[in-house]
Order: sequence, then structure tokens, then C-alpha cells
Amino acid sequence: MKDFTRLFDIPYYQLEKFPQPDALVGKENGAWKKYSSQEYVDNVEKTALALIKLGVQPRDKVAIVSNNRPEWNFADGGILSVGAINVPVYPTISEHEYLFIFNDAEIKTVFVSDAKLFEKISNIKKDLPNLKNIYTFDQVAGAEHYSDFLKLADNNNKPELERRKAAIKSEELATIIYTSGTTGNPKGVMLSHDNVISNVKGVLPLLPLNETQRILSFLPLCHIFERMVGYVYQTCGVSIYYAESVETVAVDLKDVQPHFFTSVPRLLEKVYMRLEAAGNGLTGFKKTLYLSALEFANNFELDRKLGLIDSIKFFVFDKMIFSKWRAALGGNVVGICTGAAALQPRLARVFTCAGILVCEGYGQTETSPVVSVNPFDREKAKFGTVGTVLTGVTVDLDHRDGMKQGEGEIRVKGPNVMLGYYKRPDLTAEVIKDGWLHTGDVATWVEYRGNKYLKITDRVKEIFKTSGGKYIAPQSLENKMKESPYIEQIMAYGENKNYVVALVVPNFANLKEYCEKHGIKAGSNAEIAASKEVKELIQKDVDRLNKNFGQWETIKKIHLMPSEWTIDSGEMTPTMKVKRKIVTEKFKNELEALYSN
Repeated sequence: MKDFTRLFDIPYYQLEKFPQPDALVGKENGAWKKYSSQEYVDNVEKTALALIKLGVQPRDKVAIVSNNRPEWNFADGGILSVGAINVPVYPTISEHEYLFIFNDAEIKTVFVSDAKLFEKISNIKKDLPNLKNIYTFDQVAGAEHYSDFLKLADNNNKPELERRKAAIKSEELATIIYTSGTTGNPKGVMLSHDNVISNVKGVLPLLPLNETQRILSFLPLCHIFERMVGYVYQTCGVSIYYAESVETVAVDLKDVQPHFFTSVPRLLEKVYMRLEAAGNGLTGFKKTLYLSALEFANNFELDRKLGLIDSIKFFVFDKMIFSKWRAALGGNVVGICTGAAALQPRLARVFTCAGILVCEGYGQTETSPVVSVNPFDREKAKFGTVGTVLTGVTVDLDHRDGMKQGEGEIRVKGPNVMLGYYKRPDLTAEVIKDGWLHTGDVATWVEYRGNKYLKITDRVKEIFKTSGGKYIAPQSLENKMKESPYIEQIMAYGENKNYVVALVVPNFANLKEYCEKHGIKAGSNAEIAASKEVKELIQKDVDRLNKNFGQWETIKKIHLMPSEWTIDSGEMTPTMKVKRKIVTEKFKNELEALYSN
């Protein structure tokens, strides 16, 4: 196979070009189970033949609601091979959201991973008139297992399968991905084979990947970021190991010893906080050395040449400190790609200084998803930006009121732009005008070494105006505040108010140690958040970081939250971005109290 033009071509492409004994690997009963490239292809074909036997027709909608595992790929390839549409859905959403998505997409068959999800879907099945079949990847009492489903595969239908595959054009709809909106019902983004494959081919030469490597995958495959990168891995023969869950990533990294992985900024923030906590937990010379290494990494720049003294420092730090950080990530990691939310530049500096190049990219589900990405090349990457625009993609910045000079809303044209929103031509028309996709993100251009790099500054919808008529871009403000060792999460607020305030989730681990050291009686998280001394400490740090902004932008008051915002508690999206409208409504009393005096 010389090329791949449809997504289901990719497993066959790998089998021919880079056959692997461990193409896909997942945990079963605590042990890693490997599937070769041949077994991958065989399972895709069995899935496709079973779907044909089941009566699934081209353009029927089939859902996958599952954690990351090899069966996800088998189902994906099989669904697409028969001309059906894959509708991947987050395994963390509510029954109400499943009800809307399944009825909107008219789902006929669904694959779910476990008993909990089987119960969720079974509970609403009576209200899903189109849903005929539910199959589980785990063995679940009372459910039809995936192995039973595969027994439906009939080799007599192979000619029909080949006929269907041959008839599928690259420009045809392949998948509908429902975006996790903060309010209202989610929108189904329609992506063609060509949409996603154009992205795969655009990203492929920019990543440090080859057929000798392993990666660890833990971001959800139902999100287009990890799914598209998963196709990239397969295309260049990289072995994919699926983490059991986000909670097991630390252990899985040591097991797998991957060369590369993707992440979201929130996870890297948590790793950085653990590094800070580890340093603060030391004493004497070890503590001084560790914190000096961390400070050195915080100030690292790719294009700064080290003098003799700094070179000696780096040698010592690398030998004594940074090597241990690399070992904690498995020892082989050469790069991490982040997306889905803004990355603090200091995180890129710290990990890259330690020998793990962190590069940030930008995109949306509507752009399949990548628009731009920093190359994994120390000579070409630029911290604080989301890189250069992919070949074949065009970006234009549309300046509006409230934006600073040089800023504009990102508009995108290219083969990666979605077909539209499913059943919503009205919403499609709102964002695609004259062939341009209006992203709602605000950016500016940065000139660096003869190239133009995109720098995201905020979201159009998140920019708010104070009662004094000043515009505030909260994202850059919040990212700066998270440089404080005492702030874990933060949301700025001030729409139609005379000054800006913020809800702050403290870094409870660091503050617990601070309280013990300074004799402050605050053992629990709630006590830490209620402590007057802690609030004064964090406000002082906020005031320090406020100096990076204009007087009208600065955060005047804060309220400390007693617990972390999470996906399960509803304040975070599945890609770990703060749901501003939800948080604002949920904690409106706390916000209004900041304006009471």
C-alpha cells in the first residue's frame, strides 16, 4: 500500500510498512496484552464482518463509549470499513447527555467498556428508539460481550466488505464528535476521512517518531486530539500502549518507558507541583541543590547560549536532579505534545531544560484538530506560542473591538475544516463564513527566526468588559497567576464590574507544609482555604504577579475554594479546562461577596 486515503486504510498501511509485534497494547487483569499489526487488522475485519451480519448499513451511526484500549481501535476500524459513522462519546458524561447524543445521532449499536457504562446506557435504553444492540468490552453479567459479537463474523460476507470499502470516498463523513459545551446541548462536529487524514499527514513530519519507539496513551480517544495522534502513531509504526487510567499513568510510565506522549496542560501542572513539593520536602544541601535546579529550569530559554558558569551548573543539575525527573517519566521520553488548553510557558521551559522537549499545539475539534504546532526541534520551537501553521492550512486574524493591537480572532481555511455541525446548518453558518472557520480564539503573530508563530491570547467569548469599559483577557491573567506555588486553579471574573476578582483553588500540598512550618492551625483543605493567614499569603503573591499587567487588569480580591475543581464535580471539561459559566453560576454568591464592600 503506497498511501492511505481513508482512516481504515491505516492499519493495513502499518502492516505493510512497519509490522509490529506490539502494535496495540492494553492491560488485562493487571498484565499487558499485546496485539500485533496482523492481529489488529484481523480484529478490524472481524468487527466489520460482524457489523455486516448484524445488518449495519453505510451511514448508520455506531457509538463507542469506552476508556482507551485496543478494542477501541478494532471497533473504530470495523465501523469505518463498512461505511458506517463512528460516534465516539466520553465515558464520563451523564445519562442525560447520553440520551441527547444517542437520539440526535440516531445510534443503532453501541460498544461500551464496562459494567458502569452498560448500566448507564441500559437505564435510558427505553428512551432510545433507534438503539438495538449494546456490546461490552469487559465481561459484564447480563450483557453481550465483544467476543460474542465477533462470532457473528461470516467470511462469506468478505466480498461485500471489500465492495463497501472500495465505494468509500475520502471526502465522505467518517465520524461525528460531540463537543462538550459548557451550557446547552453538545454539537456534533462532522469530520470526513480527508479532514482527519490531512491532519495526520500535516503533523507526521513534525513529531519525533519512528517504528522503534513506544508511546503511552492516556488522553481520551473519543477526543479528536488523541485520536488523530493515534492515527499518526500507527502510520509511522510506533507501538501504542494504553494506560489503565489517568490515575495509573505514573506507574504505567515506568512500566512502558515510552519515548513520547501527548498531554493537556493541567496534567503537566500537576507533575510540576509534585516536583515543587518534592524539593520543599528536602532539607539542607539537598533542598538548596534541588530548588536551585528548579529555578534554573524555570529561567531556561531555547535560544540562550550558556556561559561557563551556567554550563557547569547545568551539568551538575542534569546529573543530580534532571536525570531523576526523566527516570520518573520512564527514562526514554524525548518529547511531549500538549494541546486542548493554554500551556504555561514555564512548564515548557522546565521540562525542556530537563531534556524532555515540550511543544504546544493549537486546534479545535472543528479543525480535525491541529491548526498549528511547535516543531520538535530546539532550533525551531518557540516557548509561549502554539507554533507555525500546518502546511496546507491558512490562518487569518480578524481584529475586533476589545482586542489589543496586532490581535484578532483566528479564522481558518484548509482541508482540515469540518463538514459542519450535524443537523445544525444554522450553527454551521454562524462559524463558517465565506469558507473561513471562525474559531472564537484570539491570537497574535510572533516573528521568530524568520518564521511566523501563532500566540493565543484568549477566547473571544471569554474576554469580558468591566463597568469602566476596559476589556480583560482572563486566560493570560490566569496562566500568570498559576506561576504562584500556592495557586493550583484560578478563574478571573469581572463582567460589568468595576474591578477584577478571582476564585482560587489553593495548592493544598504546598500550603499544608507552609502551615505546619509557620504554626498555622489548618490541617484539612477546608481549614487551609478558610485561613486568614493563607489568604493573605496568596493575595500577596497575586499582588506580585499583578505587576505584569495594566492596573485595570489586576486581580483586586480573591476567594479561596475548599476543594479542587474536577470533571466529576462538573467544573472542568473532559480536557480539563474550567467551565466558566458553570463555575460562575455555581459560586455566584462567593463572587458577589467579593464586591460587597
